[in-house]
Amino acid sequence: MALTATIYNLNIDLADIDRAVYERLEIRVARHPSETMEYMFMRVLAYCLEYGDGIELTQGVAAGNEPAVVIRDLTGRVTAWIEVGMPDAERVHRGLKHAGRAAVYTHRDVQKVLAQLAAAKINRLSAVPVYEFDRTFVDEVGILIERPSTLSISITEGELYLEIGGRTFTTTVMEHRP
Repeated sequence: MALTATIYNLNIDLADIDRAVYERLEIRVARHPSETMEYMFMRVLAYCLEYGDGIELTQGVAAGNEPAVVIRDLTGRVTAWIEVGMPDAERVHRGLKHAGRAAVYTHRDVQKVLAQLAAAKINRLSAVPVYEFDRTFVDEVGILIERPSTLSISITEGELYLEIGGRTFTTTVMEHRP
């Protein structure tokens, strides 16, 4: 018998002061059985930090050739390709060529991610930001996410503040360029 995805309903109050984005988001996320909670949480963070017109979460690890998060314009053309974790360099390259803009959000060893991307010798690789999140932050918040959850996320000057279940967490979002 095949396992099915677990659905998470997340209500998020988003205040991205750096980009002047203030939204109340109701996100329905399908977590594939082989997807870790940390990976799913990183998809949600990437979605929030990239939030804008045309953004959508894909099926995550079950998405095949799609990124974790994609942004399309009104014609349906992909304008941003957002990967999570430790993506294969070829996927980042394909996304950069396809969309013209790519980014990586990771809670993994950022030096390994950067080395893997640099080793692929991708054209315009310096245009791809790699956003690093503290592994402890991701682990601690990940275990608190329940199927219905309410979160408050604020971002200002590269600092991310997150409140869930009466607890507040903070981390610095570090941007790297390969």
